[in-house]
Parts: sequence; structure tokens; C-alpha cells
Amino acid sequence: MKVAAKTANEAMAEAMRQINPDVVAAYPITPSTEIVQIFSQFVADGLVDTEFVPVESEHSAASACTAAAAAGARVMTATASQGLALMNEVLFVTAGLRLPMVICEIARTLSAPINIHCDHSDTMDQRDTGWMQFYAEDSQEAYDLVIQAVKITEEAFLPAMVSADAFILSHSLQRIEMLDDKDVQNFIGEHKTPFSILDTDKPITVGPLDLQDYYFEHKRSEAQAMRDAGKVIEKVFSDFGKKFGRKYNLIEEYKMKDAKRAIVLMGSTAGTAKEVVDTLRADGEKVGLVKVFAFRPWPTEEVNQALKNAEYIGVMDRAEGMSGFGAPLFTEIRSSLYDENKNPDIYGYVYGLGGRDTTPGDIKKVFDDLKKVENGKKLDRNNYLGVRE
Repeated sequence: MKVAAKTANEAMAEAMRQINPDVVAAYPITPSTEIVQIFSQFVADGLVDTEFVPVESEHSAASACTAAAAAGARVMTATASQGLALMNEVLFVTAGLRLPMVICEIARTLSAPINIHCDHSDTMDQRDTGWMQFYAEDSQEAYDLVIQAVKITEEAFLPAMVSADAFILSHSLQRIEMLDDKDVQNFIGEHKTPFSILDTDKPITVGPLDLQDYYFEHKRSEAQAMRDAGKVIEKVFSDFGKKFGRKYNLIEEYKMKDAKRAIVLMGSTAGTAKEVVDTLRADGEKVGLVKVFAFRPWPTEEVNQALKNAEYIGVMDRAEGMSGFGAPLFTEIRSSLYDENKNPDIYGYVYGLGGRDTTPGDIKKVFDDLKKVENGKKLDRNNYLGVRE
């Protein structure tokens, strides 16, 4: 194991090098360009055996990777924002064909207006494509999750994207512990593919016309695979923890055992929120945090267990719900807890859009708002944190 200072972009590129995928097809987009730029240098230097395919768009990158996966290759790419949006059509195809594939995704806002900084609107836009989604808090998690995602996709036969927040993580140096190359290879094992269109002994048709006769059944099967993927993820997370000492779960509970007020969120803001929880705990406040690692598949049972003692919950979304009942994470939390015997009071907060800084004071305000509700004050169900109204 080696200790190094790496940005999330560098950490993800190093993970890709150690994985040594068969094919990487990519097109540059800020702020994820550096991932495949660094990886292309690994290719040029002969450090990997990967076939690197520079293409004319992100749509083409996803298409080339999907075709390679259908041929039995281990495939990866990287993208962000509008690039991920341009992949949308192909993402449905990859998942529908039950193909393993990993995207190193840097979470960046979608236009308009044009903005290259962080929020989660790009991944939320793709949340129902059939891809598993993981969110990293720091560069260490980005590195670890990319390695684990390869094994998860090849056991679940579903694709996955690992998301790290733009610039906050992608371009900020952090200390990480890198595994030995051989240990990574031993952990991920030989590539597992559900089928290969190049297997002439078992000829198949991929992507046929599928109308009223079987389309419904195929989508139902895909949806079941996503539901079952939770067990696969937990198994891989457990194996990774036993081998390397860093244990992951579908969610992370932070000081939730007796928490009366709790915040739920994803991504890099969790680090700041933990500091706020520690400060309030030192003052005798019963507060806690739930960080969601896996947004897809959605971990209903784990969320409900983590929040079973919380009476007042603030859900922080780094994406706008655009006139839905609330933003995406908020509505998932509300739905998860709907059938529970004890229904907590839940409020949504949209924050950090377009890279707006989120301070400890902002997060403390959420806890303060929940305390006011506890004392009888009314609060809007959906709120905006840190915006100039």
C-alpha cells in the first residue's frame, strides 16, 4: 500500500490503470478531461494493455464502450455534465443489454446558464437509466469505489457510475492510500461478461426490435436486477473491507444512534456536515448525519433503519426538482419512510447549485431550523440554502 497526494481525477485515473480495462473510449469535457488524459498517458507509456479510442463525442464514447462490452471486453470511460447528458440515449441501451461498464463521473451542473462547477443535476438526470450510482465524499472514496464498481458491475451484470464532485474533489489534492497493483487485480479477478457477440459457438442477436410481445418482460427483468444489485454491492463492499480494511456500506451513519435531528445528503458536503455534527454534539445537541453512498439501487431498508429514531430530518439536495414535490433525494427519503409506523417530520433543502460554497454555518442553519420546528414553528416543506432570494 502506498500513500500519495491525489486529486479525485488523479485517483480515478490511477484506479483505472490498476484495473487495466480492455477498452476505454472517451471525449474530453471539463472537469473530467484530466481522468482520461492521464490514463491516455498510461496507455502511451505502455503501463496498461488498453485499447484507447478517442472519439468525436460523448455519445460515441458510450456507444463504443457498449459495443466493446457486448463483444466481451472490460470497458470504462469518464465524463461530466453535458457529456453525461449526451450519453443518455446509449446509457439506456447499456443497462438494457445488462452489460458491465464503469463511468468515472465528475458531478457538474447542467446548462443553462453555462457553469462548469459542482452540483448533482447531471447524475440526477440519469437516475432512471438503469445504471447503479455511487457518490464519493473524498478522493479516497472515489479511488476505492471505482475499483469496487468494476467487480460489482460484473457480478450484477449492470453498469455503474462513480461520481465525485467537480473541482471540490476533482481538482483538490487529498491524501489517499493506494493499493498494490497486484492486489487490485486479485480483487477484481478475471473479467466476467454475460455474453459475447463474438462467441460464434453461441450466436445471439443484440438490440433486436422488441414490441408488445416481450419488451415489458425485459424491462421487468432489468428492474429486478437493479433491486437485487443491493446484495451484490454489500458483498463486494464486505470483501473489500476484509481485504483492505476500508469498509463501505450502502449508506453511512454518523452519530445517529440517539439523534433526534438528522441531515441526509450525498457527496463531498458530508465532510463539512460531520464537523458541524461534532460541534453541536459537544454542546449536548442530539444530532446526526446519514450519507448515502448508493443512490441507485435505492437502499430503502438501510435508510429506514438509520433514521428510525430521528424525529426531524433535513434532506440536502445538490440538484433542483423543478416543481416536483421536492428535489430527488428528498422525495426518495419521504417515500422510503412513508409506510413506517413512526413518521418523522421531513424538510428539503436545495443547496450548492453551480458550485455555490456550502459553509458550516449553512449546515448549522438546517439543524437550527429543525430545532425551531421541534419548538412549534412552521417551516416550508421545500427550502433553499445559501441562495440570494
